[in-house]
Amino acid sequence: MKYGSPKVIHYTSVKAEDVANARGTRIRVLISKDDGAPTYAMRLFEMDPQGHIPEHKHPWEHEIFVIKGKLGIKIGGEYYEVGEGTAIYIPPNMPHEYWNIGREVVQFICTIPHKPTAEGKQ
Repeated sequence: MKYGSPKVIHYTSVKAEDVANARGTRIRVLISKDDGAPTYAMRLFEMDPQGHIPEHKHPWEHEIFVIKGKLGIKIGGEYYEVGEGTAIYIPPNMPHEYWNIGREVVQFICTIPHKPTAEGKQ
C-alpha cells in the first residue's frame, strides 16, 4: 500500500465548500485518501450562528473535537450542548444532528474512516 508523502498545511489554504442539505455550514477536507492517508479523513466544519445539519446516519464512526463555539448535538435520542474542548464519539449507524446554538461561528474537527466500520446503508 502506498501511503503518500507527509502533508503540512494551514486550514485556510483549503477551500471551504458548502455542506449539501445543511444550512450555514461549510466543510474543508484537510486530509483524505487523495493525500495518501490510508485509514482516516480529517475534515474541519464551520457552522454559522443558527446553522444546522439535519439528522442523518452512515455505516461509519465519527470522532469530533469542538475547537470553537457552542454546538447542540443529538446522538440517537440524546441531546447534548457542548463547547470548546469537547470530544465526541458517534458510533456507526447512529442518527445524529447538529445545531450552532451560540452567537459565533462553530468550528469542529471530524475524522471518519475511508471504509464503513459497520454494516448499513448511507
